[in-house]
Amino acid sequence: MSRYVGRNVARKDAASKTAGTARYVDDLTWPGLLYGRTIRSSIPCGEITGIRFGFDRSGFTVVDAGDIPGRNVVSLITDDQPCLASRLVRHAAEPILLIAHEDPERLHGAHVEVDYLPATPVFDADRSTHIFKHVRIEKGSLDDGFARADLIIEGEYRTGHQEHLYIEPNGMLAVPGDGGVTLYGSLQCPYYVHKALCTLLDLPADKVRVVQAETGGGFGGKEDYPSIIAGHAALLALKAGRPVKIVYDRVEDMLATTKRHPSIVRHRTGVMRDGRLVAMDISVVMDGGAYCTLSPVVLSRGCIHATGPYRCEHVRVDGRVVMTNTPPNGAFRGFGAPQTLFAVEVHMARIAEALGMDPVRLREKNAFRPGDVTATGQRLGRDTAALDVLRATVARSDFHKKRRAFRGTNRGIGLSLFFHGAGFTGSGEVYLASKASLELTTDGVRILVASTEIGQGQRTVHAQIVADTLGIPLDRVEVEAADTAFVPNSGPTVASRTTMVVGGLLKRCAEEMRERLGSRSPGQYRRTHGRLVITKQYEPPPGLVWDDENYRGSAYGSFGWGCEVVEVELDPVTFEVRPTRVTTAQEIGKAIFPLGVRGQIEGGTAQGLGYALLEDVVMRDGAMANAQLTNYIIPTTLDTPPMDIIILERPYAHGPYGAKGVGEMPFDGVAPAVVNAIRSLGIDIRQVPATPERVMEAMERHERGRDAQEPLPVQVRGRLPERPLEPSRQRSPEPVEGRRRGKRNSGVESRGLDEPGIAGLQPGNGAKR
Repeated sequence: MSRYVGRNVARKDAASKTAGTARYVDDLTWPGLLYGRTIRSSIPCGEITGIRFGFDRSGFTVVDAGDIPGRNVVSLITDDQPCLASRLVRHAAEPILLIAHEDPERLHGAHVEVDYLPATPVFDADRSTHIFKHVRIEKGSLDDGFARADLIIEGEYRTGHQEHLYIEPNGMLAVPGDGGVTLYGSLQCPYYVHKALCTLLDLPADKVRVVQAETGGGFGGKEDYPSIIAGHAALLALKAGRPVKIVYDRVEDMLATTKRHPSIVRHRTGVMRDGRLVAMDISVVMDGGAYCTLSPVVLSRGCIHATGPYRCEHVRVDGRVVMTNTPPNGAFRGFGAPQTLFAVEVHMARIAEALGMDPVRLREKNAFRPGDVTATGQRLGRDTAALDVLRATVARSDFHKKRRAFRGTNRGIGLSLFFHGAGFTGSGEVYLASKASLELTTDGVRILVASTEIGQGQRTVHAQIVADTLGIPLDRVEVEAADTAFVPNSGPTVASRTTMVVGGLLKRCAEEMRERLGSRSPGQYRRTHGRLVITKQYEPPPGLVWDDENYRGSAYGSFGWGCEVVEVELDPVTFEVRPTRVTTAQEIGKAIFPLGVRGQIEGGTAQGLGYALLEDVVMRDGAMANAQLTNYIIPTTLDTPPMDIIILERPYAHGPYGAKGVGEMPFDGVAPAVVNAIRSLGIDIRQVPATPERVMEAMERHERGRDAQEPLPVQVRGRLPERPLEPSRQRSPEPVEGRRRGKRNSGVESRGLDEPGIAGLQPGNGAKR
């Protein structure tokens, strides 16, 4: 019987954080410390023609691209991004020059003027011809599928940028010495930073050390960007011969660092009269910003999840991520899946409306079952739980009862069904070849991994796995700091992989250590045999094969499954939509630390509500115009509704104790459930965030009887069933002026579709104005 796994224990990081003794990068200091500052581009693209210094440079350290000893790149997937722009700039806020001084006031008072020859920027991703990555997934024959279809439904769906808004902004401290440099910083992936610095500084691996300081959140925003700020701090430190610290304030962090990729997703779907999906043609366009960064892997995950958790014989997903002259976009919780899952789940709601079909029934009919084959050709395992989460959420939320009860009111209810691949996409885990180690101490063990604690509970979960496997008390398990001088490369702390992949490696280490110890205590073993360190390297599960070129095979070892029901209330005067309740079931294999899992679901849901309703990054001339918390609004606890959370467990055969991963999935289904709830009020929204302005425009657009969003999206073959409209659509209390059956509205033409469909959708249906 497990003593710790599956139980709530005291977190390993609880005492230091609650006592205020945990040391973040801004708490760190060093003798002779200088403070660093970045001089950035003020235009979206053009040529640098001159730099003028409007201050006394005595006591300052100044670094430009000419001071870089190695290659002037931020080494990641594609080395297209310079650490410092030398001649050309491709986005606003691009780093050009670095300055450092021991007096922060003099540093920030220093004026630097950069002269440019501006060029014409590209801001529209749909028109960009510079493609970072193209993905094509094909299954079956679209021609055959559409030939069989009774109904073809089209739609376009858009998502915007989103700012990470971790509590602690990016920061790094560089300390030169011994012919190299040591970095202490707020980061997710120590070995990403290590690799980037070796390239930038032209130093051997043993001359660069990266140590994670206590980190106040990441959400993907500290996956790749810390390599840039670490490079800047290191360049200044090596030139000055003194420690240099750079910590961004909130405005600089929001202006300069990566964000979630905006997307345009277009669906063309063939369905049968009984609701079966027979053809899915999906186009995905993502805005990568000025440089490639992690865009290829974001696009990959987005495309693989673009069909939603639905079976269909004939599928084509065509995706591209392109360059625009805006700050580069990067990883963000969900990693491309939230964008494409938003599109397919809102599209499914429209399909149900067009068929006059219950949205739950439509999903039940098409949801993946064990043994089904995905668009990439992956055969799903016995842990496939799409129907389980759907039925659990619908039952717990009283979805149908409330759907009927809310008609004629200003309250709505919406649903989404989603899945999330656990771990890196495709052959990513094989490429990483992650390692984890376990070291015997005098009275227990020490975990040696590069996985980082960023608030998600990694230290605790890893310790629970090791303690239970070894059969020792939890307090005998220490967790070493993520320091490249002492821990192996366990891969990045991303992609919901830390429990499943790295935890799995630690379990294997513990199993071997238990065997080696036998009946001896750690102290007895060490006295006889000396130091013992056991290291394990990732090995793919049997049968997990992936073709990177053709996007065929098993994209992930397993998937998590989720369903979300969101209830909302519309203010008919301000057009503000307020979430009033969330019910969700999420299947994650095994909840090693149930309280942590619940926290991940609550946090991901709250973040998703912000994405759905509030968080609107306003770009002006390629720069974020609302880079402060006065007008970039995120949900507070007062904005967060009650959440009813159901955790389901269908163990994954190759996860530690059956665990998959939970970090990202809770975000995936929130936005489409919110928009589908708004949709149940008769308001046709296909873009997030659904701000009051967009809600008002959608209602006014409908009232004017003009829908500029989408022409003729429905084609009908034959005759659809004589099915009554959804009750909520039939009993609109007050017919709205301009309402008539068969009129194009809400982006769907009801050509020959008199009874079923969304012809009955009305703006203000229950939201009287």
